[in-house]
Amino acid sequence: MVEFALVAPLLLVIVFAVIQFGILYNNYVTITDAARAGARKAAVSRLAPNPVGAAQTAARASAAGLDQAKLTVLVSASSWEHGTDVRVETRYPYNIKLLGWVAASGSLKSATTERVE
Repeated sequence: MVEFALVAPLLLVIVFAVIQFGILYNNYVTITDAARAGARKAAVSRLAPNPVGAAQTAARASAAGLDQAKLTVLVSASSWEHGTDVRVETRYPYNIKLLGWVAASGSLKSATTERVE
């Protein structure tokens, strides 16, 4: 019993850390896919009335599992001419909490560049 009482808190912290890192990794994969989906939509939307809006909508739709109020989608293109590059960057904040204590926080970032078709 004494050994369990000494080891149990450490095991619980490790289990909670694994869960938090799993959530963090899932969010990173989601924003990476959102950046890719947004860049692909931007690459094929040069003749659309609002290609930036179309790319942002596609990126946000791809990241439906995230809190949309916290998700930032930036679309940048020098021009919307055929053959130029368009870059879509997504950002999402994170906090790694272990038993109420914030172990780490910051912002996940992912960017994808595509050539405008």
